Amino acid sequence: MQQAMKKTKFLTTSTLVKISILSAIGYILMFISVPLPMLFPEFLKIDISDLTALLGGISLGPMVGVSIAFLKNLLQFITGMSTTGGVGEIANFLIGGSFVFIVSYIYSKKRNISGVIIGLISGIIVMTIVGCIANYFIILPFYSTIGFSIDAVVSMGSKINPAIHDKLTFVIWIIAPFNILKSGIMSLLTLPMYKKTEKILNRIR
Repeated sequence: MQQAMKKTKFLTTSTLVKISILSAIGYILMFISVPLPMLFPEFLKIDISDLTALLGGISLGPMVGVSIAFLKNLLQFITGMSTTGGVGEIANFLIGGSFVFIVSYIYSKKRNISGVIIGLISGIIVMTIVGCIANYFIILPFYSTIGFSIDAVVSMGSKINPAIHDKLTFVIWIIAPFNILKSGIMSLLTLPMYKKTEKILNRIR
């Protein structure tokens, strides 16, 4: 009975409109990205597009957050803005969606500041692990299929950190820190925003 009620609430017109708006904002934020060439290769850029999914998930539930993470990537793909034939968008959804789900799920069980903090810390850990796995098995192998060899990627990383000499060390010393930094920035932005966003979204009927 409870599950049916939650499903009905998720499918309300109001919730679907909120998901659409937050997905559109997340899609726009995907165009605002910052490279950090002193720390990471140029193709890795920091963006905060998952922030809308995170705030939506905290306010309206994990399924809403994951839906927003999915839709913003779908918009990226169907509008022809993808440069990876959808592979990058799938990886982005897996990585960002894992962060959003963990944070919003933990907060749904413990709706206070400690719940948010525990959720964010857990989310950073999970996003980093998923990011490493996705890059090792999906993203980096994909680059080799479009003529951008893994050796070239590793070489870019070794110029930044001499400890990098193969795909595994690239993932450990570049991908892991990148996802920790990205999720950490989103976490810091979430802390002062989540309560206000929650009140606004739950006030709109």
